[in-house]
Amino acid sequence: MEATAEERLCSPAEYLENERRSDVKSEYIAGSVLAMAGASRRHNQITFNIAAELGSQLKNRPCAAYVNDMRVKVSKTGMYAYPDLSATCEPLEFEDTHSDTLLNPSLIIEVLSDSTEAYDRGEKFAHYRKLDSLKEYVLVAQDKMRFEHYARQGEKWLLTEFSREDEILRLESIGCELPLKEIYDKVEKQVSE
Repeated sequence: MEATAEERLCSPAEYLENERRSDVKSEYIAGSVLAMAGASRRHNQITFNIAAELGSQLKNRPCAAYVNDMRVKVSKTGMYAYPDLSATCEPLEFEDTHSDTLLNPSLIIEVLSDSTEAYDRGEKFAHYRKLDSLKEYVLVAQDKMRFEHYARQGEKWLLTEFSREDEILRLESIGCELPLKEIYDKVEKQVSE
C-alpha cells in the first residue's frame, strides 16, 4: 500500500479502536497514524500471483498466509503495519480476541512502489527485524523482475537477489517456492528486462 502525507498522533488503544471502525487502513508508529492509499494494477497483480502460489502450496497444511488486510504488530517497537503478505506455519498468535492483528509471522513480503520503497527497505524493515518469529523478508519489485530475499541467520540477515525468469525463491520458513515467471505473470513484459 502507498502512504499519504496525512498523519495524526494517538495512543495504540485509540489507533486500534479507530482502525477497527474505519474503512480506510492506516499504519501506526510511535503515536503517528499514517493513512494508506490504494495500490497500482501491477502491485495488485503481483500480490495476487504470490497469494495464489502460496495458497495452492499451503493447502491442507497447518500454515496460514494472509494478504494486506491482516495487520501485523511488532510488540517490541509498538508498530502496527499491513504487509502485502504474511505467513507462518507456527501456531497463530494474535494481539486479542479480534484475531485481526498477527504477532508472529515467520514470513513477510512487501511489493515495492515508488512511494514506499525507501520505507519498506529502511524503517519498516528495521521494525520487522524486531519480530523474534520473523525468519524471512522478501521485497518484490514491480517495475522489473527482481526479488530481494532476506533470511535470518542468527542475529544477521543474509540477502540473496533473484532476477531471472527461470529462478525460484525457496521460502524455508513455510516450505514453499515462488517461481519468478509465475509471480510476474500478466504483468507487462517491460518488467522482465
